[in-house]
Formats: sequence, structure tokens, C-alpha cells
Amino acid sequence: MSATPQLLRILPEVILTVVGVLIMLIEPLLPKAKSRQSLGWLAVIGVIAALAASLYQYQLPAGTAFFGTVQTDAFSVFFHVLLCGITLACLLITLDTTNAQTEGMGEFYALAVFGTVGMLFMTTAVELLLVFIGLEISSISTYILAGFRKNTVKSPESGLKYFLLGSFATAFFLYGIALTFGATGTTRIDPIAGQLSSSATPLLAIAGLALIIIGLAFKVSAAPFQVWTPDVYEGAPSPVVALMSTGPKAAAFAVLLRILYGAFPSLHADWVPVLWWLAVLSMFIGNLGALRQKNVKRMLAYSSIAHAGYLLVGFTALSPDGIAAASFYAVSYAAMNVGVFAAVSHAGGFDDRLTLIEDYRGLAYRTPVIGGAMAFFLISLIGIPFTGGFFGKFYVFTAAIHSGFVWLAILGFINSGIAAFYYLRVVAAIYTKPSETAPVAHIPRATTPMLFALLLTVAATLILGIVPGRILAKAKAAAETYPAVSSASTVNPQVLAAGQ
Repeated sequence: MSATPQLLRILPEVILTVVGVLIMLIEPLLPKAKSRQSLGWLAVIGVIAALAASLYQYQLPAGTAFFGTVQTDAFSVFFHVLLCGITLACLLITLDTTNAQTEGMGEFYALAVFGTVGMLFMTTAVELLLVFIGLEISSISTYILAGFRKNTVKSPESGLKYFLLGSFATAFFLYGIALTFGATGTTRIDPIAGQLSSSATPLLAIAGLALIIIGLAFKVSAAPFQVWTPDVYEGAPSPVVALMSTGPKAAAFAVLLRILYGAFPSLHADWVPVLWWLAVLSMFIGNLGALRQKNVKRMLAYSSIAHAGYLLVGFTALSPDGIAAASFYAVSYAAMNVGVFAAVSHAGGFDDRLTLIEDYRGLAYRTPVIGGAMAFFLISLIGIPFTGGFFGKFYVFTAAIHSGFVWLAILGFINSGIAAFYYLRVVAAIYTKPSETAPVAHIPRATTPMLFALLLTVAATLILGIVPGRILAKAKAAAETYPAVSSASTVNPQVLAAGQ
């Protein structure tokens, strides 16, 4: 294969790498007092180019490159488009909330771009060692971004906690790869599946898979590996939380889908009960934890734990419909969560002036656009019809029911009812008139970048809730990357017993 076709298969990654390097080279050349906003716009242009390159990859025939370590197919391209869209919206939010003269903003934009490169490699890699490299690139970038506000106490604490606990999770993932290699003699996803299907499953392979699941469960903040989430979300800048709560999660879910359905489909009787319990624990711990929160960002952190549980429901379906449902849910959650953090970022600013739910009282009267958008995204997170959240939950619960996991779907419905209480509590505060005697924080008018970010996220949430067919078709095309799953789609009664 010639060099040009191979580069086309990693074209988005190449574009973003070049843009990140350019930002790092240009930033030291600018006078110290000069605005760094132009570097932010350079990052935005680079992400738009990477998004266009990802859409172009839909025209490429499925295939591998670089000695079979990366694979371009409907699955990888689907998540490429999603991740580029997330980063684009988050960069626009950052341009709205940060002071152009803030120290280190050049590094901020470069780290966001480099982090996206790591996420893209995670979704396109079919070699576990390359997945690990992509995971490290993404993780190191987000560790630094989480602690970016050096003049506060909570932000460095947030970055340090994320780094220390993330290092443990990375170690689990790497040990899982090592044990898998010991059991199968390869770290390539397809050959792993071939080795396990043609021979008796060694205990070493099961142990390797367990460690891989633990490492990725941390990245998606699934219970009981969620302890880092509330503190990190509270301390990190809101634009960073918008990115880290969606981008790395979507990439980690894509890796988990590819590994479970691509490398370990023959072990579905072992991993389905595990994911069943992870989903249930995540939903209950997330929603019950959110009920007690008065801090908006901590509430949204627990909410993200619950949504990781909803998404894991799709993993247990053992059918292409389950993969499609999980992929669709990843898109709808990204649109909603980036949108709600866009509103939080603008209302509270880069320094998070508004932290408590009470601080958002009367937000809709002070700034109708931001208040209305925030209420809309919170309603979508509940799963109200005509929003992306509704169809996201509908598809994952339907896939679970069709695979025989009726109780899992019922527990999901119960948790959706619990979640409605704390989401509506914030909506009620937004539309409650503030007291005339209470001090009210000044909220500036939304800038053009923020309006574009809100437009993107609101439009995506509405499209996913009103005409979801096109995105669902892309998700189903991505699911068809794994035809071997169909043979495992009949649920073993023993698996049901273990799960329920």
C-alpha cells in the first residue's frame, strides 16, 4: 500500500497534530501582552478541517494501514466525527469564557487539540498497544487541563487526583493487555478473537479482560470506579469539564465496544453479568448521589456516572442493535452534556463564580438565552420526548428488553424517574424570580463563539430527538463492523440468571 492511502486513514489525526505543533511554535513568538485568541481560532479551524477529513473517510473502503495497527471503517469514522464535534464545541466555549490574555492559553488550546488526537487514535486502533498510546496522550492532556487554574486551590487538587487515580487505571489496562498477550500471543484485536474461538479459553485471558474492563470503567466513571469524578468536575474549569466528561468517555466507550465485541465475543458469558452489575451500580450510585448535591458541577458529575450506567445497558444487549443503541446514546449524551456545561461556563465564567443551585435562581430572567438553553439540556438529560435524551434511553432500554434483560430496563426506568427530581430542581431555580434584596451576580451577554456552541448543541439535541433516523442509520452501519456479534446475540439462560 502506498504512503498516501495510509495517511488518508489517519488524516484527522495528522491535521490535528500539525495544528497543535503550530500553536506551540507560534505562542512563544507572540508578545506577552498580545491576545492569544487567534490561537484559539487556529485550533477551531484545525478541528473543523479534521471534522471534514473524518466525513471524507466515509468514502474510503474499510481497511487497515500501518501494518494493521489502525483500521478505517464505519465504526471508527462514526466516533471520529463525534469526537471532532465535541472538541469544536468545547473550544468555542473556551473562547467565550476565558480572558484572551490569560497566561498559558496557547498551551491550553494545544493540549485540547493533542488530547483529541489521542482520542481519535483510541477509536481507530485495532492494536491494543496503540490503543494504550492513544489513551495516554488523551489522559495526560486532560490531567494538565483539569489543573489549569493554578491560582485556585481546587483546580490543582483536581488535576492531581485525576492524575493519581488515572495512573492506577492505566496500569490496570496495561496489565490487562499483557495478560491477554500471554494468553493469545498477540495484541491485535481480530487475532485475539480467532485464538480464543479456536481453543479452550485460558483463565489468563479472562483475567486480562477483567483488568481491561476495570481500566476503561475508570475512564468512563462507571461505579464502583467513580470516586474521582465529583472532586475533579468541581475543581476543573467548566470548559475543561465539558470536554473531559464527553470526549474521553466516548473514546473509552468506543474502545470497550471494539474490545468486547471484536476481541472477546466468545467470552460474552463472562463479561455480560459484569457489565450488568456495572450498569446497575452506576445508575443507582450516580442518581442517588446527585439527589444530595447543592453544587451544580458536583450534581452533574454524579449525573455523568448515572449516564455511564445507561450507556452500559446497551453493551449487555449482545446484538448489533445494542452496539447501535450505545453509539447513538454516546452522541446524544455528548450533545446534552456539552450544552449544559456551555451554559454553566458562561454563567459562572472560567473561575466558576456560580457554584450552587441557588446561584442559578432567576437565570432565565437575567439572560434568557443561557437560562433557556440550560433548562432545555437538563430536560433532555431527563429523557423527555422530542429531545435526544429520550431516544437515547429508548434505544438502549429497547435493545436490553429484546435481549431478555427486562429487569435491567425496568431499573433503568426507575432511575430515570429519580433523575427527574434533581434535574427539575435546577430548572425550577432557573425560572424562579430572584429576590429583590438578594445580591445577583452580573452575567455578560453571550459572545459569538458561545452562541455558535449553543446553536450546535441545541440543534444536535433537537435533531436526535425529532429526526434521529440518519444518525441511527450511521450507528447501525458502525455496528455492522462486528458481524460475529450476531452469532452471540442469543442470550444464554445462565447469563440471564447471573445478571438478574
